[in-house]
Amino acid sequence: MNPILTRLSQMTRSPMRRFLPLAACFGLTLSFLSACAQNDVTALDKRRPLLSLEAFFAGDTVAYGIFEDRFGNLKRQFRVNITGTIEDDVLILDEQFLYDDGERNSRIWRITRTGIDENGHIAYDGTAVDINGVASGIVAGNALNWRYDVTLDMGGTQLEVHFDDWIYQQDEHIALNRAYVSKYNIDIGSVSIVFVRGDAAAAIGPLNLESWSPPASSS
Repeated sequence: MNPILTRLSQMTRSPMRRFLPLAACFGLTLSFLSACAQNDVTALDKRRPLLSLEAFFAGDTVAYGIFEDRFGNLKRQFRVNITGTIEDDVLILDEQFLYDDGERNSRIWRITRTGIDENGHIAYDGTAVDINGVASGIVAGNALNWRYDVTLDMGGTQLEVHFDDWIYQQDEHIALNRAYVSKYNIDIGSVSIVFVRGDAAAAIGPLNLESWSPPASSS
């Protein structure tokens, strides 16, 4: 399992047990309110630059990220080296992580363009080992929004949580990522990432994944 998700399960174990009964009682109301407030990626049609996942993530990308709990408290930091390749029209992202506690992990995304929806937006599906089923999303303007479910192991109890994941391209070299993690439509945390590619990534990467702290300078 991805260490972000492992740490999420550890941090939310006790609080989760307290609010799950309440969430179950008010699940229908919360679902209705969440649906009313749901963001729509198609509203970003006119945002520029136009995002192409294949163009942006092909080659080497580096990233820095943080995980915050539902109260906005910083819980974990991480950095990532990403290698993107295209094989048989499938975008493969090999992500190698280092976390601020020294833990390392990896994830491999396989992302496929599935077609054009009725509004002319490009649709994608993505899979990875720790994703339940398929992540499905749409690109509009400078943004991708896709959603998927992940099962957390919480002390022997399996808990499925939902990710509402947004990527916004800022320019040729930079994209921002914000993922909202929820259960029963209750936010339990969020992940924020900045992706750096191209010349900017070459200037600072690949990132050191051996040690979180920089090596001591020689005097």
